Formats: sequence, C-alpha cells, structure tokens
Amino acid sequence: MTLLAPLALVLYLAAGSLIALGYYRSAPTLRRLGTASAVIAAIMHASAVWQVMATPLGWDVNFVHTLSLAAWMIVAVLLITSPWSRTVETGIIAFPGAALCVGLQWFLSPEALILTQVSVMLETHVFTSLLAYSLLSIAAINALMLAAQDYALRHPRPLRQLELLPPLAVIEKVMFRLITAGWLVLTASLVTGLVFIDNLFDQHLVHKTALSLLSWVLFAALLAGRHWLGWRGRRAVNWSLAAMGVLALAYFGSKLVLEVFLDRSWMISAGA
Repeated sequence: MTLLAPLALVLYLAAGSLIALGYYRSAPTLRRLGTASAVIAAIMHASAVWQVMATPLGWDVNFVHTLSLAAWMIVAVLLITSPWSRTVETGIIAFPGAALCVGLQWFLSPEALILTQVSVMLETHVFTSLLAYSLLSIAAINALMLAAQDYALRHPRPLRQLELLPPLAVIEKVMFRLITAGWLVLTASLVTGLVFIDNLFDQHLVHKTALSLLSWVLFAALLAGRHWLGWRGRRAVNWSLAAMGVLALAYFGSKLVLEVFLDRSWMISAGA
C-alpha cells in the first residue's frame, strides 16, 4: 500500500479534528478545511483498498479488507450527501472510524480470502450489502447527533455551536431518508443473497442471515412506526441504534468470529 494508507489515516484524523474544532469554535472555514482533507483521504483510501483487494487470483475479501472497504463507502456516501443534508458533523465520528480501519489494514497482515469466479449477481450482492451498511451507518450517526442536540436543548445553556447544526426536524428528516434508502438497498441485498445460499449450516451463514433479517425487521418496524404512529425523537433514535447494532453484528461480528476465531469462511464447507 506504499504510503497511501498512513497518509489517508493522518488526513482522516485531521479532517475529524478540523470539523470538531470548527464546530466547537463556530468556524465554518475549519469545517470546510476538514471536508477537503476528508476528500483527499478518501481518494487515497480508495487506492489503498484497491491495491490490497484486487489480486491476480481474484478479490481478497478477508475481514480487515472488507471492514476498510465498508469504512470507505461510509465516508464516500457521507461526503456525497453532506452538501444537501448539511450534516458534515457526522464526520467527527465517521472520519476517525475510517482512520482506525485504515490503520488496521496497514498494520495487520491477515490471511487472504480470495473470491474467485465473481458473477454479476455476486457483485450486486456485495455492493448492495456495503451500500446498505453505509447508508444505515450514517443514519445511526445522525441519530446520535439528534440525541445530542435534543439533550443540549433540554438543558438550557447558551451554545453557539447549535447554530451550526440544522434544526432537529431537519436532522430527523435526513435520518429517516437515509434509513428508507438503506432499508430498500438492504432488501435488495437480502434478495440477491438468497441466490448463494445452498446450505445455511455448511456455509456458516445461519447467524449472519438471522441477524440481517432481524435488522431488516427492526428498520421496517421503525419506518412503519414513523409513518403510522408518528414515532420521532428518543424512540426513533433508540430503534435506529438498536437496528444498526444488530446489522453491524450480522455483517462484521459474524465475519470476525468466523474468520479470525474459527478460521472458517462462508465459501468453505464445514467438511473442508
């Protein structure tokens, strides 16, 4: 990965720090500098991910590389959507998180997990899975922002920083738009994933499938509650974070246990 990974790591940390400092000091210029640093970091991150994942034998999709790719997609979606969502402050959490994933990819040398004979359907499944995770992760960060702003407003203290954030109603609207988009993409991911399931137990997909479906149900219930019962505020935040926690366990918790602790893969049968 040459120097791309360490440079991306430093720039991500700088981006998160600049945006946090810009928010604390009510300085839009620092926030813009932070965003620019994040854009450069994301470009370097993408190059670093490509170098380690694209091998002559196929795609290396081990846990560390996949985690880094997911972090890059979260950053990319955040940067693309922040101009209209006006919630670049989500980078205070997302950019250091991406730096951590880049650092893991740089320092660790996990065993390769080569994915060969990649079909269009499999590519679609992988892309929609990561895109759904990215959209819903940003929605979860928005939920944290919503909870923080709600807390600040309930404890009367003069905070100039609140002026830089969109109103609560706007943050909540953006959060639910991201959840709706993420839930639809997650639906497509689950449907395309059914093509590759021959035996849940032999492919070690029981926990991942069950947790993914549970997360899908939780997000669906949240959207239904929003539409039919007017759910908002703390209830919406709690449901969002719970559903996202389950999805994170499905995507990376099960992958971590399977590959790192059990030394197995969903591509390898139990008898292999």
